[in-house]
Amino acid sequence: MTNAKKIALMSTLVLLLAVTAIFNFVLAGTRTANASGGDVAVQANYFTSFRSERSTTRSEEFVQLDSVLAVYASDSAEYKEAAAMKQKMVGIMEDELVLETMIKSLGFSDAVVSIGYDSENVNVFINSSELTYDSALSIYTMLKNETGVVSGNIIIMPVYA
Repeated sequence: MTNAKKIALMSTLVLLLAVTAIFNFVLAGTRTANASGGDVAVQANYFTSFRSERSTTRSEEFVQLDSVLAVYASDSAEYKEAAAMKQKMVGIMEDELVLETMIKSLGFSDAVVSIGYDSENVNVFINSSELTYDSALSIYTMLKNETGVVSGNIIIMPVYA
């Protein structure tokens, strides 16, 4: 790779990082302004904030992977690894969306699922003031059946919003 390509790639990544920082600053200011309205607004935004931050982080990761895919030849090991990572991330995103929808179908008003990339962990945050044994068991069974994850790697937490 020539120096000009390296400089262009690094300049692009720095520019994208700066844009992300600006969006983060703007969104944080919006969240602070909303939070001054009371604790209810802060709690209600927990799930929205989580999804927004997750989306921003993944967008940055996709940009980095796309830059690797653009630089390397399609038969190189780096290209194949970046393509596999991108495909795995897309699969995780689809699984999270399906699981969130399934949890909502159990009667919860909102839920966020986070599946680990390098681990087998599945974290679930549910909009509920308390979690009964029966509802936790229903969620656990559904997660275990859908993901095949072992029991010790599933964490279910209520977040009242």
